[in-house]
Amino acid sequence: MSRVILFNKPFNCLSQFTDQGNEGVDRQTLSDFIDVPGVYAAGRLDRDSEGLLVLTDDGKLQARIAEPKNKMAKTYFVQVEGEPEIRAVQALRNGVVLKDGKTAPARVEQVEEPNWLWPRTPPVRFRKTVPDSWLKITITEGRNRQVRRMTAAVGHPTLRLIRHSIGEWSLEGLQTGDWRSI
Repeated sequence: MSRVILFNKPFNCLSQFTDQGNEGVDRQTLSDFIDVPGVYAAGRLDRDSEGLLVLTDDGKLQARIAEPKNKMAKTYFVQVEGEPEIRAVQALRNGVVLKDGKTAPARVEQVEEPNWLWPRTPPVRFRKTVPDSWLKITITEGRNRQVRRMTAAVGHPTLRLIRHSIGEWSLEGLQTGDWRSI
């Protein structure tokens, strides 16, 4: 039977168990939170992204989650700079052209700041003269820093990125840094 762990990855934590070659650098890794042998992250979240990371000891399941060809839906709550107009939101829905090609269409909706959101350390920069807003974005690809590049391409850089769900799994009930086995 496969072991599956859902982890709410904090900001500034690497999606790996070691940080070889960077001794003396103050960065957290998965080993600072999870002491379960034989599990590995199925996909990645950048150090500056937060939220759901699925870990498993099943290589086939790991590939099914991480491989873009499997089109597993991943939903993110994204705090962006500015207030996107409908034209920018529609561009994200249609797919935007990035340096590595056009993205697949995304499900995008403008939402309020999630009420379940935890404070981030350090906090997101605040500017009195530039508003920010939240988008809920669901993609089925998984290119490097894809959501950040998509929002930047439509003129609204990402300030905070939280992966809420992967397929049927979500981070509901998990505080930042917490994990549960399912």
